[in-house]
Amino acid sequence: MSAKKAILVSGNLPAAVLDFLREDFHVVAHAEDRPIPRRRLLRLLADKAGLLSMITDRVDEELFEQAPRLSVVANMAVGYNNIDVTGATRRGILVCNTPGVLTETTADLAFSLVLATARRIVEGDRMVRSGRFKFWAPFHFLGREVTGKTLGIVGMGRIGQAVARRARGFDMPVLYHSRSRCRRSLERKLGATFLPLPSLLREADFVTLHVPLSEETTHLIAREELALMKPTAFLINTSRGPVVDEQALLDALREGVIAGAGLDVYEREPAVTAGLEKIDRVVLLPHVGSATLETRTRMAWMAAENLRMGLRGERPPHLVNPQLMKKRKKDA
Repeated sequence: MSAKKAILVSGNLPAAVLDFLREDFHVVAHAEDRPIPRRRLLRLLADKAGLLSMITDRVDEELFEQAPRLSVVANMAVGYNNIDVTGATRRGILVCNTPGVLTETTADLAFSLVLATARRIVEGDRMVRSGRFKFWAPFHFLGREVTGKTLGIVGMGRIGQAVARRARGFDMPVLYHSRSRCRRSLERKLGATFLPLPSLLREADFVTLHVPLSEETTHLIAREELALMKPTAFLINTSRGPVVDEQALLDALREGVIAGAGLDVYEREPAVTAGLEKIDRVVLLPHVGSATLETRTRMAWMAAENLRMGLRGERPPHLVNPQLMKKRKKDA
């Protein structure tokens, strides 16, 4: 009987998921709710055939050099900008992700930020906790209405569409911009109107970002784009931090170019551009877009299944570089 292949799980996953992997593999797991230190990651991968990685792991050329037996990387995230996919493909390493599973959860959070920024929820909570709530007055601590306001969605993929569905419950006209236009039937279903990005920024009361990170989307929202927005508008980002030029956003908020922002991701995460934390009109969250028990558990199971199938020579259901499977079949 052949020895079990060894794998590394770089995050603290549910015991049931680890037990599932132990049925087929020798599992080494990082049992802490914090990122695995880089040196430990590289050291533990030296003899591993598989890696179940977190979005915080940098899977790059240095890692590949230290892990000569690595054949599958299963990322527990939809995005995979933490992985050098080109380098992995060149070395014959399968790369997998977990799409779809976090759509509704992330859309919930994006819309929560719409409400929280408009109605000053976090700011009000701080006021009460600090003992500064002393009176009610008719024009004291005013926020902005959400119902009936125009929502601009940048990136109309799964999550963008889910946000658009939520907007219908608030009678919000929906504008969207995306790399490719949706089918007219879907536009009608969502009540969404396609616009060029500059036009969307000029017209929307809330702009919410749902694009993947790439060279094209890095600083997609910068000084010029912020200047197009209404002074009463809010910017929401639950996609990837570098999509927004954070310094430009800070300046725009200080100068009253826009009314406020809700951020779940940051340009140099976990660092936040100094000064943002001092602005009451900004809601700052610690990258919790998919952070519900139900969603993170489903993501863990999906990543585990991707890894198991890849190491058994089967095609994983969520493969980022499918060309490798074609090559394997050709070489077989």
